[in-house]
Amino acid sequence: MRTRVGIVGAGPAGLVLSLLLAERGIESVVVETRGREEIERTIRAGVLEQGTVDLLTDLGVGARARAEGARHEGVELRFGGQGHRIDFAGLAGRAVWLYPQHEVLKDLIAARLKGGADIRFGARDVALRDVTSDRPVISFTDADGTPVELRCDVIAGCDGSAGVSRRTVPDDVRTDYFRAYPFGWFGILVEAPRSSEELVYAHSERGFALISTRTPDVQRMYFQCAPDERPDDWSDDRIWAELNARVAGGGFTLKEGRIFDKGVIAMRSYVCEPMRHGRLFLAGDAAHVVPPTGAKGLNLAVADVVVLARALERFFTANETDLLDAYGPTAARRVWRAQHFSWWMTSMLHLDPAGSAFDLKRQLGELELVTGSTAAATHLAESYTGWPIEL
Repeated sequence: MRTRVGIVGAGPAGLVLSLLLAERGIESVVVETRGREEIERTIRAGVLEQGTVDLLTDLGVGARARAEGARHEGVELRFGGQGHRIDFAGLAGRAVWLYPQHEVLKDLIAARLKGGADIRFGARDVALRDVTSDRPVISFTDADGTPVELRCDVIAGCDGSAGVSRRTVPDDVRTDYFRAYPFGWFGILVEAPRSSEELVYAHSERGFALISTRTPDVQRMYFQCAPDERPDDWSDDRIWAELNARVAGGGFTLKEGRIFDKGVIAMRSYVCEPMRHGRLFLAGDAAHVVPPTGAKGLNLAVADVVVLARALERFFTANETDLLDAYGPTAARRVWRAQHFSWWMTSMLHLDPAGSAFDLKRQLGELELVTGSTAAATHLAESYTGWPIEL
């Protein structure tokens, strides 16, 4: 087989890139190890920045996010038993949408298949070859068992942190910037009405908690825990007692219900540099991972491929490589800004297991600054709702 751009991975980065390239008349093939049903039923969080929603709308795949997603014009920071609202609309003139990632993927897959895209679901034995040549190859076994060699001009590695793309970049070429946090998030899905109309980020002497939502009838909640915590050790009563203790104060209580899913999420920050090796370009979680506190993961993936699509258009239409050469440094500027914001939110709200009474008081002072200063609150609002994405 032959294509211009071989895309490894049918996550947000790969599918948005495929759509952006199609808009520019550039052929691509997407190779994905998971089946379509698995992708569409794997529930993952989705906080979409203003720029991401605007981009999806411009590409014709944002209508359901706007209609069914929950538009939030602020968040609540809780500490010292009191809530403090950060007004996104008033401070930054922007908002975010809560719209789960698997729903975004449903919209993208449907749009790409309707547009005649070649998406190879259920591929096995995916490997990348000759990525430093001008004819890199993606080899794989198709879902029907047929061995395939896909010869490309360029490969976009959009297959996540555990995919083959990042591993294809040699160790002596790649620099890994990594931070593991000494805590995780214990997450639950619960059948219950919303406890709050907007997200609640809570700091307490017992640790962090986040009260989020999925639908009017299904809620997502998290609390800080040890990274090796065993979900089965926690009864429903114990979970509710812990969550309520962390958000208590000012008459605020959680609306409880049947917990039907629970698990522990690792917290880490990671950046791979360079984001390019020959004709292989990394995007999304293949190139970087952020802790979920700042809600940046999906949005960074989208921003990466906007930069990459623009560079590929110039390469294929004008035979110019300047934007391809600049792809990594250009994307990395936003990546490191998002890394800082995600680290900052995490360090401000979570208790360090090795921390002291000084650290706790410092956090409370920082939270009072953020909620009491227009300049500090504006920084949070602008960063959370996202910096502009230019097509």
